[in-house]
Amino acid sequence: MTQSNAVAGEMQTLVPLCPADSLAPGQMRACHVANVTPLAIFNLDGEFLVTSNICTHEVALLTDGYFEGDIVECAMHGGSFDVRTGEAKRLPCRERLETFAVVVKDGQVFVKI
Repeated sequence: MTQSNAVAGEMQTLVPLCPADSLAPGQMRACHVANVTPLAIFNLDGEFLVTSNICTHEVALLTDGYFEGDIVECAMHGGSFDVRTGEAKRLPCRERLETFAVVVKDGQVFVKI
């Protein structure tokens, strides 16, 4: 199921990622959406956040790393990002992580693409 919405002159699609109750607070998971960069979904104390799942320093999956508080740490070199803003928080990461808008509706988590 997808739903298209016109937002500020741009077409966006709501793509379902997972049931909200399938990802407990403090957990993260890799998500795959066709024709989109690999995604990571995070449950930060009941708030769902979605970012690219690819570290901006090296090509590594962030979901292979560690998630604590609002920080995800890449397992490859220890760089980290704020999952709310995508801001690189620790070297060797310097480039911001792409973030995506999230909608929770009828118990389902959707990402706006």
